[in-house]
Amino acid sequence: MPFKRYVEIGRVALVNYGKEYGRLVVIVDVLDQNRALVDAPDMVRGQMNFKRLSLTDIKIDIPHVKNKWESSSWGRKLIVQKKRASLNDFDRFKLMLAKIKKGGLVRQELAKLKKENAA
Repeated sequence: MPFKRYVEIGRVALVNYGKEYGRLVVIVDVLDQNRALVDAPDMVRGQMNFKRLSLTDIKIDIPHVKNKWESSSWGRKLIVQKKRASLNDFDRFKLMLAKIKKGGLVRQELAKLKKENAA
């Protein structure tokens, strides 16, 4: 499986350090071996060091980048992380009860299947 995340114009990257942390940007131009000109709809175009960027598999060719990002596994993981970080104490309690209930149902179904296979 060859490496697919090359630094190229149109490549979408995730900022992994600094005040723009967590923001999706697009490489507009490569300035030198260490820096690129990046742009995003909600920020001013500027230069950024490659060490601050995590390249994604997405390269802009159609205007549906946000949908592509949210449907990728990396994007979904970040959405879940943000959602979990924003839970309050009562929400965490409800989540715990739901997990306990789900585990109980799974255990019951497993017991039924074991009983059917044993008979």
